[in-house]
Amino acid sequence: MPRYLQEIRPTLALALPIIVGQVSQMLMGVTDSLMIGHVGTAELAAAAFGGNVFVIFYVLGVGLMVPVSVFVARARGAARPEEAGEYLRHGLGLALAFGLLELLVMLAVSTQLARFGQPPEVLAVVRPYFLLIAGSIVPVLVYLALRQFAEALGHPWLPMCIMLGGVGLNAVLNWLLIYGHGGLPAMGLTGAGLATLISRVLSAAVIFEWLRREARVRAAWPVRWWRGVSGARLMEMLHVGLPAGVMLLFEATAFAFSSIMIGWLGAVPLAAHQIAISCASLAFMFPLGLSMAAGMRVSQAVGAGERERLRPVAFGAMAVGLAIMAGFAGAFGLGGGRIATWFVHDTAVIALATQLLVVAAVFQLADGLQVIGAAVLRGMTDVRVPAVITLVAYWGIALPVGYTLGIRGPWGAVGVWIGIASGLGFAAVFLVTRFTRMTRR
Repeated sequence: MPRYLQEIRPTLALALPIIVGQVSQMLMGVTDSLMIGHVGTAELAAAAFGGNVFVIFYVLGVGLMVPVSVFVARARGAARPEEAGEYLRHGLGLALAFGLLELLVMLAVSTQLARFGQPPEVLAVVRPYFLLIAGSIVPVLVYLALRQFAEALGHPWLPMCIMLGGVGLNAVLNWLLIYGHGGLPAMGLTGAGLATLISRVLSAAVIFEWLRREARVRAAWPVRWWRGVSGARLMEMLHVGLPAGVMLLFEATAFAFSSIMIGWLGAVPLAAHQIAISCASLAFMFPLGLSMAAGMRVSQAVGAGERERLRPVAFGAMAVGLAIMAGFAGAFGLGGGRIATWFVHDTAVIALATQLLVVAAVFQLADGLQVIGAAVLRGMTDVRVPAVITLVAYWGIALPVGYTLGIRGPWGAVGVWIGIASGLGFAAVFLVTRFTRMTRR
């Protein structure tokens, strides 16, 4: 037990700025929801729909960037800074190439949004917003690669400050562009999309320039960017990144299709879902930040040949994650009605959002455990079996249960959320069990 407690402190030291950064990134979406909600229910529902389609592409890109943190942390543990720079160089190449490919696909998807069966008032306003946030995919992936490089080298604080600055800039631009302040035209939902695009481009530019000038990472910063690509290194990264991306994709698409199913029930359920998912996603940023720190520390321990540290690092992070998510469970279960009033004034939306937040309270602990379990397994480059676990959890359990209870049955949006809770519970149990078995002596 003393060893487990000793590992909590360095994990928290690394996780704290990552958590703040993740929360600030999530606050960009929450800020959009709060400001768009005052424009109208249809606009809020459109933001939920467009954002959930975008997330499908975003999380696949996030998975492809995971190897940057895994292999840079491992190179740091092995005291090989030049190798860390090579992983950054190849990671940025993947970010640019894959980001452009995803952008082209999203441009095609934007012409087919009507096929998702959403309410007419939502489809009437969603496409310009979706195109603008689609345009942010390349700078988002570039920023992710650079941020993970800095964090894996033990420098998480400035990326946190840059993310906070991006949130502040996004809020100011929202105020100017959504409502038409400062002599600008009131663009409504489209203004929110433009604000997000500008903020993400500037954040990527700022973090690149900081890392280029930062003396503490100079030993790992690539000297020659355009020299030949190593096929072996690229395949090594894809070996981890593709299954990690698919794993995240299973989860994200389950949430996205849950949102689409709720959209079949009407604009009010979709708006209530957007409120509840914004709150649950904000809470999720805390164990997510912990998971990123724990995954990097596990990877560093593997690189240093210190496998006896794997369980103390991982289980210490899980204990902290459970404590944090228990607090959010209490807040959602007891104060869901008050929270919903912060977003909208529509009483029907508030009433349904309150019920959804009660369901969110139930699955908070499982959500925290599953994300930390997945991250520490990725730190060990164990990604294929976890991908199968998530496939079963979200597409074998969450969506079928949600459809049966919410669409075919009488539970509506609440039934869809019960399906989500079931899938998260399954993933938590089996991912933690997988790690426990992988780390047996």
